[in-house]
Amino acid sequence: MSSSEKAAAGRIYNFSAGPGCLPLAVLEQAQADLVNYKGVGMSVLEMSHRSKTYDGIFKTAQADLRELLGIPDGYHVLFLQGGASLQFSMVPMNFLPKEGCADYIVTGAWSQGAVKEAKRIGTVNIAGTTESENFCRIPKPSELTFDSKAAYVHFTSNNTIFGTEWAAEPEAGSVPLVCDASSDILSRGIDVSKYGLIYAGAQKNMGPAGVTTVIVRDDMLAGVPDGLHTMLDYRTHVKKESLYNTPSCYAIYVVGLVLEWLKGLGGLDAMEAVNREKAGILYGAIDSTEFYTGTAEVESRSLMNVTFRLPSEELEKKFIAEATASGLDGLKGHRSVGGLRASIYNAFPTDGVRALVDFMREFERTNG
Repeated sequence: MSSSEKAAAGRIYNFSAGPGCLPLAVLEQAQADLVNYKGVGMSVLEMSHRSKTYDGIFKTAQADLRELLGIPDGYHVLFLQGGASLQFSMVPMNFLPKEGCADYIVTGAWSQGAVKEAKRIGTVNIAGTTESENFCRIPKPSELTFDSKAAYVHFTSNNTIFGTEWAAEPEAGSVPLVCDASSDILSRGIDVSKYGLIYAGAQKNMGPAGVTTVIVRDDMLAGVPDGLHTMLDYRTHVKKESLYNTPSCYAIYVVGLVLEWLKGLGGLDAMEAVNREKAGILYGAIDSTEFYTGTAEVESRSLMNVTFRLPSEELEKKFIAEATASGLDGLKGHRSVGGLRASIYNAFPTDGVRALVDFMREFERTNG
């Protein structure tokens, strides 16, 4: 939104890593629909998930996601709960045989979390990692070692804490790719046919907290062992079309509004162009001076989470305090690494990036 629209709405610029900001148009539509959705006499918050009206909301969201990502036939689109953290467990429980193995590429804290849960189920091979370099980059293809007999290869497409992102999927041959795409899903187009499963918590880039999207290829389900707890078996949710239990109805409704907003922008190619422009403005400001230092290697930089440092922690604390007072909120880096982090997901406005750059230049002038 423009600066005048922001001022009129009384809103600040929210750089939070998650839950992230939502498009203003989506918030306004949700507000307009809140009490009485489309004249049906009740809110989506009160609506039965079995009702005809909600069925339309749900199926439209699924169809729009299929359209935006170009999801081929043979894939199921699920709206589940539990966040990406539950998927850390569900993936190996469903697809990692007790006598088999899976390859995991470790590029940050969230992939480490996925490894921890997978090891409870079976053998995990670390196919590649940059932990010794504090996860400042994505491993090069030559640094990856895959097992051709692995059940799947797991990777995290964007690393919110360390500010790195895969420019393209790892090449694992015939072994299915499983991706945690929580923080960059819908930021650009991908070839879904390369994946066996994609999962993403919605609260960073596609909607509010409470719903997790899972896109799973049908043939993956053939290897799911019997005896899993009902809610932890992907086949349950495929068979019941994500309605085995009451879903996160309102969160899915808002995801649907976000998908509609993306279609109105022109789809994921148009969204990627905007994201590259925003990231380019901010990285350009960081690279133009020695006062600010980016923490991720240039080739691995994220379009979603821009991480950087100042000459001292004292200056970083001052920067955060003054930025927050100026309406630039959520810039404190993750507690595990410190520094600064600007999360500029799809919905974050370009004007907000320019406002941050202006603040950075003034802060350097008075503190450099």
